[in-house]
Amino acid sequence: MISLLSETLVYAQSHAAELLNSLGEHLFLVAVALGISTAVSLPLGIWTSRSRTVSVTVINIFNGLRVIPSIAILFLAIPVFGLSNTSAIIALTLLAFPPILINTDAAYRTIDPAIRESAAGMGMTGQQSLWRVETPLALPVIVAGVRTAAVEVIASATLAAFIGIGGLGLFVVRGFALYEIPILLVGAIPVALLALTADLLLGGLQARLQPPA
Repeated sequence: MISLLSETLVYAQSHAAELLNSLGEHLFLVAVALGISTAVSLPLGIWTSRSRTVSVTVINIFNGLRVIPSIAILFLAIPVFGLSNTSAIIALTLLAFPPILINTDAAYRTIDPAIRESAAGMGMTGQQSLWRVETPLALPVIVAGVRTAAVEVIASATLAAFIGIGGLGLFVVRGFALYEIPILLVGAIPVALLALTADLLLGGLQARLQPPA
């Protein structure tokens, strides 16, 4: 085991520039996919939380996407967008939609109607109640959805290497191809650490946003 880790470290040091470049590509794919999915899911989740019919329809559609493997979506996007970042981002964005959308819908839907009535009684408009009262209460649940999506996207971004886009998956693919475990670990270990870091950071943010009991 020590020998394996030593070989992994030696390979990482000898390919430091390539590793840093792959890390940057990986983070770029993750950031764009999470940014797009969050920007779309938040207003969509608020809308669906206001209508049971719309909620069932929209969420069932996005839940259906979870059944399709990310690599299948990736290869379906290739004929249209080619071997590009766009194909990878589409696949990762669709993967991130369901947890963020479902949590946003649930966060606003489960707010006690009495809270909205109290806000209205204080003279707040619907928009003021939404942003000043409901959103602070909904944020912990929304962040929990982003947390789940972030971990899934970080892990799945390794798929980009299968179409030559890069990212940390490059080392995973190379390690498999050459049957060299140290090379595979050079990609796998940073991905695991990134996922763990994202989970801890967003978990801490979620705890801080949680209203006091």
